[in-house]
Amino acid sequence: MSTGVLILGLGGHSLDRAWASPLAPRSGQTDLQPYLDRVAQNITEFTLDNGLKFIVMERHQAPVVSFMTYADVGAVDEPDGKTGVAHFLEHLAFKGTSRIGTEDYDQERLILDRLDRVFEQRQIARQGSDAGEIDRLNAEFETLQTQAAALVRQNELGQIIEQMGGVGLNASTSTDATLYFYSLPANKLELWMSLESERFLDPVFREFYAEQQVILEERRMRLDNNPVNQLFDAVQGTAFQVHPYGRPVIGEAEDIANLSRRDVQEFFSSHYTPDKLTLAVVGDVDPQAVRHLAQRYFGRFQATASSPGSLVSAIAPEPPQQEPRSVTLQRPTQPWYVVAYHSPAVGDPDYVTCQVLVQILSSGRTSRLYRTLVDEQQIALAAQGTSGYPNDKYPNLLLFYALTAPGHSLDEVATALDRELEQIQREPVTTSELDRVKNQVRAGLLQSLGSNRGMAATLTEYEVKTGSWRNLFKELDQVAQLTPADLQRVAQTVLRPENRTVGRLVTGEAPTDPGN
Repeated sequence: MSTGVLILGLGGHSLDRAWASPLAPRSGQTDLQPYLDRVAQNITEFTLDNGLKFIVMERHQAPVVSFMTYADVGAVDEPDGKTGVAHFLEHLAFKGTSRIGTEDYDQERLILDRLDRVFEQRQIARQGSDAGEIDRLNAEFETLQTQAAALVRQNELGQIIEQMGGVGLNASTSTDATLYFYSLPANKLELWMSLESERFLDPVFREFYAEQQVILEERRMRLDNNPVNQLFDAVQGTAFQVHPYGRPVIGEAEDIANLSRRDVQEFFSSHYTPDKLTLAVVGDVDPQAVRHLAQRYFGRFQATASSPGSLVSAIAPEPPQQEPRSVTLQRPTQPWYVVAYHSPAVGDPDYVTCQVLVQILSSGRTSRLYRTLVDEQQIALAAQGTSGYPNDKYPNLLLFYALTAPGHSLDEVATALDRELEQIQREPVTTSELDRVKNQVRAGLLQSLGSNRGMAATLTEYEVKTGSWRNLFKELDQVAQLTPADLQRVAQTVLRPENRTVGRLVTGEAPTDPGN
């Protein structure tokens, strides 16, 4: 669930380097266009009558196929008071169907329904003072949990995929989307069609309450017990006061604890509709065979029109920030400094310029922040930045951060980092700096094309977020045409004082009041 955004890799995906294309350009080759043209010629796309879209890329050098199901639904789509439901649903999507993952679904379904009723009764009872009733419901709840668990075939979906030679079965949830992916031998294309279509046609959200505790523990480990993540969460919440980018993807603890299976089912029914699913098939495949099987298996999905009672609603935009904001946390850890600026969404012409600006400031040991704060002044142990934080479907944040070195103060780091941000507004970047980043962009593009899974991730994300996977290649042209004047203009537009949110993590014991 990484939220860092790599240039020419909109979701910051970790890319598998296996099965690299032998048609890739040689090291040092300057003209990528012939290679990109060959890549594009191997891509086929089609949309089923129900609105579900497929992108197919042929790569016949190895008998392997990678699959990506991109659900255009993430934490931004969650109803108020039910944060975390998108991530919860991702966990439950591995639990199977009415035929996979159960010994006897007819019996299991009755127990699951009873569990839901007891859960609701217990929630109501906890609002009162009848300790005896709460104890009785707790005992019944535990008994039903045991009965339901006895009917579960643990991880049967994963076992089927592994037995058929599948690897990399996983998923991720972000603010913008939920991705499901794995790879199989090329002769198992129909198996994937069958399993993946059943997975979203007939999901059974079993082991719900056990998974609820798993997710609450995950939140404790990743957020509640992690001061640095708490700081980033606080900066998000301070910078975004209207838009749901201000909420943590994993959700608020109280919301997670109160979610019911009905909540997850309603969210699934509202958002996992064919028109919001884009699937990529990349590897040793025949596009016509993919189309034929897609119609057979995914053509069963019913097109769904939005209804007045749907949970889907317009997401309110974040109003322009009119004055600087700040947040300070006190925790028993090394001091950190974070500064964030509102920046444009992926569809904006200046989005790419913001990415390049961050690269110049913070990418690698030759970047301005590292060279000044870490290497020369030695006042920071790390100094980096990222664009598109926490994601980029909507206007987001340009964010820079530094870890204070022992013997130095947070104010020293803040002053030095802010000075670098001011300088890039006053003086154009050098041609050599810009050329270095343009070379990094080219390398990043080649990396995204270097594996089946990486390509599947990149194609689906560009298709959904920009309207066409072809914009992956157009973005390279945009970067190539950037000038120092372009970067200075955007720096002066984005890095304005009133557009700024500062976060400070200072050393000390956390206040006992959780609101501080």
